[in-house]
Amino acid sequence: MADEVTTTAQGFDPQDIEQNKTMAILAYIIWLVPLIAANQSKFARYHTNQGILLSICVVALWIVISIITAILPWSLLLTFAVIFSILWIAVWIFYIVCIIMGIMAASKGEAKPLPVIGNLFTILK
Repeated sequence: MADEVTTTAQGFDPQDIEQNKTMAILAYIIWLVPLIAANQSKFARYHTNQGILLSICVVALWIVISIITAILPWSLLLTFAVIFSILWIAVWIFYIVCIIMGIMAASKGEAKPLPVIGNLFTILK
């Protein structure tokens, strides 16, 4: 269970966790609110970092897919339309699954990184 990070391993204060669970949950829905309202909470900042990282990755994928579709000639674009549609569906499913996993971890008071992207980099210290 090396990929599971518990709250005690992260050094979170149990009182901080209880007081800021709501902000940690909000971090996956609208990360700007906990970024402003709970910026002193280490637990809320961890989940806000995960929410921001998830948003950045989804926007980056959107930009890459948009650039690829913009530079492809119409004949190839029509050929690959099904592939791009499947790719978009996969990105959105990944996004929704990560949101659900993050909300579940935050509501349990855990600090688990999101799959694939959770350990890429830290935005908030």
